[in-house]
Amino acid sequence: MDLVGVVLPLASSSEENNCCSLHHYTTRQCRCCTTTQQGGQIEEEELQEEETRNHNSTTIHVMASSYSKISPIISIFVFFLFFIFSVCPALSLETQQFNLANQTFKPSDDVHNTKIIKSHLRKINKPSLKTIQSSDGDLIDCVLSHQQPAFDHPQLKGQKPLEPAERPKSGHKTNSMEFENFQLWSMSGETCPEGTIPVRRTKEQDILRASSIRRFGRKLRRPVRRDTTSNGHEHAVGYVTGDQYYGAKASINVWAPKVTNQYEFSLSQMWVISGSFGDDLNTIEAGWQVSPELYGDNYPRFFTYWTSDAYQATGCYNLLCSGFVQTNNKIAIGAAISPTSSYNGGQYDISIMIWKDPKHGHWWLEFGSGVLVGYWPSFLFTHLRGSASMIQFGGEIVNSRGNGFHTSTQMGSGHFAGEGFGKASYFRNLQVVDWDNSLIPLSNLKVLADHSNCYDIQGGINRVWGNYFYYGGPGRNQRCP
Repeated sequence: MDLVGVVLPLASSSEENNCCSLHHYTTRQCRCCTTTQQGGQIEEEELQEEETRNHNSTTIHVMASSYSKISPIISIFVFFLFFIFSVCPALSLETQQFNLANQTFKPSDDVHNTKIIKSHLRKINKPSLKTIQSSDGDLIDCVLSHQQPAFDHPQLKGQKPLEPAERPKSGHKTNSMEFENFQLWSMSGETCPEGTIPVRRTKEQDILRASSIRRFGRKLRRPVRRDTTSNGHEHAVGYVTGDQYYGAKASINVWAPKVTNQYEFSLSQMWVISGSFGDDLNTIEAGWQVSPELYGDNYPRFFTYWTSDAYQATGCYNLLCSGFVQTNNKIAIGAAISPTSSYNGGQYDISIMIWKDPKHGHWWLEFGSGVLVGYWPSFLFTHLRGSASMIQFGGEIVNSRGNGFHTSTQMGSGHFAGEGFGKASYFRNLQVVDWDNSLIPLSNLKVLADHSNCYDIQGGINRVWGNYFYYGGPGRNQRCP
């Protein structure tokens, strides 16, 4: 967590000389600047082959009946019985395997709901060596690294986390030993032992807030393209495209925006994207979010996400499915961030980098200056097994239009970009990783807001912050009814 004072991105050189330099993970504030998935179902092809065989059988029966004077009705009836007894067992098995994850919770059937929820909790809450109680109510379980949810994946069973990947080259010197507690659970001074990872325990209430097991811990499918047809999802983003990208890095200002109802969220994140904007979209995502549905409160929380099929059947938040492999024993993905920025007050940001290991092809996540969190194995993806075709940074909210009005859910600080430092939220020091595994400044950053009367964005560049932008807004207002 970086604490930022009042370094104005457009300050003159004399003002810059009066500022103290950026320092990661310190709590000292300067007056003028920074101290800064898939179930085992019967294959469709097998059913289709069965149906083809049955169809051919029907043809034979009917042809035979015309020669032997047997009634067509008898032939059809015989075929019908054959079809029922041969196909229905397969359909029954497929249905049994599929419906657990897709059952909708029934308010009138508490016993049924409890049964399927407890089954899912046993799957994602692993045995722990130690449990830490957080002041925000979270329980953090210290789980053996090789027993984390990722290793339920068939391609990871029996394996252990990989050794750290080669970090991208940078012109800036970093101190990988520098670290500060930035999450509420760790402020008690307790930590998870070496060889374990901290995992936020999922509770029954967390799952009940979703409509089904399948929906829990997942984003609803919606277009990622930033336009007005985004199915209630609104964005204010900066992005680069037109090249091959092997990662990205940014410092993200952290706030606690107001979210007006349980079924909306507000997040600020980085997207690493490849594939078309159809069913084959691949994304890797990380940042902070306020999501009452997922977490049951309004704390901003550090999160990750991935999908390889445009948010349909693959991927999830955090460690809620087999996918992301965590290697760090000090950061709990999904845990609350503290402290947060305040209007005209202290400003805090977190630095996040995602990059592709040039040796093994996995995508790694780094927090701050050299603190590795873990990695997404390359086999999770299709297009991202190569490179990314787009990098995006910015904010996203859900607008459910309750009572027919635009939501008052805030993005960023809840204030428009034009208010500037200490008032509007920002992204700074935007960089990408090139083919040579080097961090380089962005070129040709574009900015876009779906509904600029509700949430907007303004970009810039200077010697202190490099590429940066302010973004956000209050949602509903006189110009955004």
